[in-house]
Amino acid sequence: MDYFNFKNSRLHAEDVSISDIVEAVGTPCYVYSRATLERHWHAFDRAFGDYPHRIHYAVKANSNLAVLNVLARLGSGFDIVSGGELARVIRAGGETGQTIFSGVCKQDWEVTRALQSGVGAFNIESDGELELISEIAGRLEVQAAISVRINPDVDARTHPYISTGLKQNKFGLSEEHAMEIYLRARKAPNIRIRGVACHIGSQIVELDPYRDALEKVLDFSERLAGHAIEVGEIDFGGGLGVRYRDETPPAPEEYARQIAEQMQSRGLVIPVAIEPGRAIAGNAGILITRVHSLKHNEQSTFCIVDAAMNDLIRPALYQAYHEIVEVAENGEGERNSYDVVGPVCESADFMGKDRELAVRPGSLLAVRTAGAYGSVLGSNYNSRPRPAEVMVDGSQFHVVRGREDVSALMQLESTLP
Repeated sequence: MDYFNFKNSRLHAEDVSISDIVEAVGTPCYVYSRATLERHWHAFDRAFGDYPHRIHYAVKANSNLAVLNVLARLGSGFDIVSGGELARVIRAGGETGQTIFSGVCKQDWEVTRALQSGVGAFNIESDGELELISEIAGRLEVQAAISVRINPDVDARTHPYISTGLKQNKFGLSEEHAMEIYLRARKAPNIRIRGVACHIGSQIVELDPYRDALEKVLDFSERLAGHAIEVGEIDFGGGLGVRYRDETPPAPEEYARQIAEQMQSRGLVIPVAIEPGRAIAGNAGILITRVHSLKHNEQSTFCIVDAAMNDLIRPALYQAYHEIVEVAENGEGERNSYDVVGPVCESADFMGKDRELAVRPGSLLAVRTAGAYGSVLGSNYNSRPRPAEVMVDGSQFHVVRGREDVSALMQLESTLP
């Protein structure tokens, strides 16, 4: 559910007309809803009820400072995969002690910065990581909390580019390899074992893969207990999907209930950390674009808009579907079937194909469910400035990232002397 609805035949974000936002900031622009972000975060938190849990928003889904600040005010933890994301969490007012540092390639400076800032834990994915974190923690005279991410070899049945729990994926470790790291970590003076981590992919729309993965994690936790290694927490990752078209992902309540029931069936009450990103931010954002022109050829009819694949790459990268709606509820102009395409010089530059729309040059369109992996995957391809980003809060809106101008694209460049 979200707070993007039609009022008086015009699309609104909460109580603000999209047309009013466009008049102020132009197009293309991203529009986020604070109420939707808060609603989705609370849905996960409430779903677990009294079961011990922590919600760590996955920063990679949308790292805008205003988005992070809204969640930090709710008491959210964060899941990061880079030193840059750590800096954003700190700038946004997030608690570093409630931050988990994941990712397969943590550099020396990132580990140092994370330990200096008091990051809550590291999810380790290789032998080298344990050695690096242990060495830097010793040098800084601090203890580093770690969990080892196991790869359960479970098919999440999602797009292959966002599958992370199969043996052929670069993420995580086999159980045998992970056990070796745990046994070494137990002896390291500057390492404290926190628990076990697992993450099997993104945009998962059924519970069976989660059930299978958790069974393997719990089996592995019992093996650790046999070596007198206490599992204080299971970090079960994120990945719960959202509805882009006709998907029916499980509700947070179903997801949480399954985790609790699997634990209870073994007589366990191990605290759980989860890392939702898309499920919190996806439906909390839309991309607004203006129709530039309409074009017909022998085979297709094109609706050419001012947003492009550099603004929202998911359709080109994942062949992803995003619903596209007219900002004017009944449309403007003659209704037709269009390929909605942008100005970038690539045939992959499209927002959607075969869409029934009533538009004319100047009409506004909203690309829905663009709050996750939209702006964060943006680029300056074709030397296009990135769009403005706006956060709506009730009857007010705030520009939370100004539109780039062309001069900003060249600030770090120079010609030869």
